[in-house]
Amino acid sequence: MLDEVLFLTPDAEDGPADANGHDDQSAWPIPASDPPIMIPGIAADDTLYPVEKIEAHIKGLHHVALSVFVFDGPRLLIQRRAFEKYHCGGQWANTCCTHPHMDEDIQTAAKRRLREELGFELPIDERLIVEYSADVGGGLWERERVHMFRAEADRSKLEIKLNPDEVYETKWLTGDELRTEMALNPADFTPWFRIYVNRYPALDF
Repeated sequence: MLDEVLFLTPDAEDGPADANGHDDQSAWPIPASDPPIMIPGIAADDTLYPVEKIEAHIKGLHHVALSVFVFDGPRLLIQRRAFEKYHCGGQWANTCCTHPHMDEDIQTAAKRRLREELGFELPIDERLIVEYSADVGGGLWERERVHMFRAEADRSKLEIKLNPDEVYETKWLTGDELRTEMALNPADFTPWFRIYVNRYPALDF
């Protein structure tokens, strides 16, 4: 069940690209994934259907996503996305985020992505389901229904093994430190992370 709509751009109902020739893949700013990565799109009647990941972001299609937040007490583990990522490269984001594959269990996807990006596993709890939309640059848009997961860790014992294709670096910040850095350098942070922290400044997700 959806808990809250955090932020929607004015054109989020239909996506920004439908009327602008974006069915022509030769005009896409980046090619579709090869082999295709199929994620759950969300139809107008709330049913799920398979859509190719890059297509969803070029057309601004409503789709399912997840975000994981790993805490050690008051400190949140955040990551700087690899500079080669297809959008928001080099920007800071929450611990990890991704899209489930079509028909993949959402919690299974969250645990998979922790392993793939950061090389560890932890018990996780689903906390909220929220929606937002945002321009993420390069002709790409997010319009996501996000399942938010929280985990607790002892960072002195947590072995992080970064996947360099996904993550450039990580650090642990308190809520005060994060809000200060975000206020000073907002462009250093992904649009969705800024939306999350603006809505939940106490990091109480």
